[in-house]
Amino acid sequence: MTHCIACGSTDVETFLDLGRTALANKFLLPAEIVADEPYYPLVVGFCHNCSHVQLIDRVPPVDMFEDYLYISSLSSTLVNHLDSLAKVIVDRFRLGPSDLVVDIGSNDGTLLESFGRRGVRTLGVDPARNLTQLATAKGIATMVAFFDARSAAEIESTYGRASIITATNVFLHIPELSGFMQGLETALAPGGSLVAEWHYLGDLLAQRAFDTIYHEHCSYWSLTAVDRMLRSHGFAVYDVERLPIHHGQLRIFAGRIAEHEPTAAVAALKAAERENGLTKFETYQAFAADVRAIHDNLRATLAELQAAGKRVVGYGAPAKGSTLLSYLELGPDRIEYIADKSPLKQGRVTPGSHIPIVPAERLIEDLPDYTLLLAWNFADEILQEQAEYRRRGGKFILPVPSTKIL
Repeated sequence: MTHCIACGSTDVETFLDLGRTALANKFLLPAEIVADEPYYPLVVGFCHNCSHVQLIDRVPPVDMFEDYLYISSLSSTLVNHLDSLAKVIVDRFRLGPSDLVVDIGSNDGTLLESFGRRGVRTLGVDPARNLTQLATAKGIATMVAFFDARSAAEIESTYGRASIITATNVFLHIPELSGFMQGLETALAPGGSLVAEWHYLGDLLAQRAFDTIYHEHCSYWSLTAVDRMLRSHGFAVYDVERLPIHHGQLRIFAGRIAEHEPTAAVAALKAAERENGLTKFETYQAFAADVRAIHDNLRATLAELQAAGKRVVGYGAPAKGSTLLSYLELGPDRIEYIADKSPLKQGRVTPGSHIPIVPAERLIEDLPDYTLLLAWNFADEILQEQAEYRRRGGKFILPVPSTKIL
């Protein structure tokens, strides 16, 4: 990287090095395990000009997103959240059959299903052909593409301009923001809004959630940085909400600068970010020190359990789990297997660490002593689903913000 992804400044300084890791969502079939599996540096930097946090080394999106194994509809928590998002948007903007909602990174169409049930026209845009097939099988119109100037022009000519463009847990993934912003200008109708959500940088820091750092997430946005970037392209954030899902998300409402009046919530959160040090490099240096402490404490806990003859497995195979396993250098010798509900991941192994992934039912059948909760952002849902495992004596290990046994 030679410049800041958001403002173009060359004054970007490294604060956290998580080593070289495999691509977090490239779960392999056993036959695909090869000695030359690609690894990439996972290094994070801070822009002293605009305070944006970003990866120093970036992987081309085509290498990560054209075959994708994360399915939105497998989590009841996420399904309910996306349905509530659709309701909020339909009610707030009084959408009807004449309105078009375009969802960027539409996955299997879970969010668009909720809009469709409310009588709104929809279109998904996603580069992962395997997921768009799931959406089209539900009757959801979906374009297999990255959202940029070219695909936006096709949307405008074929479907018309969108009243609302949504991007849930996608905004972190965009390495070429100029192309995205050109697409937004083309595809968004006058007076329309971008509604985007992502794991908020402030919560990432507070939770010491270093495992949410992986190559797909080339950006880690604060409100201060994202609003500055949008303004440089003629857009601005005019409202903002903090959400509990994923242990802390930010939801922004943005539009063309002249078309919307900012709410007091925007200025209030920017002020809070300054007070909490999100615009200071020293905050990120302290975060990096805490990450190293988590590394040492969790490795020590797992070593003690192994020395005592305890069996340890994992639960949930999210991309964040790949970062944690890689950084702590955990393999099948420490974590026997990982239980996960996704049929697309079962029968595969984790990237880099090559830990087998098995159906979620294995946990109660096998009753291992301890289970490392890799999908900790869905802890409440998982603990409820696995109540019988806990009743029979099984214990979960929560890795962040500090090692805790539940």
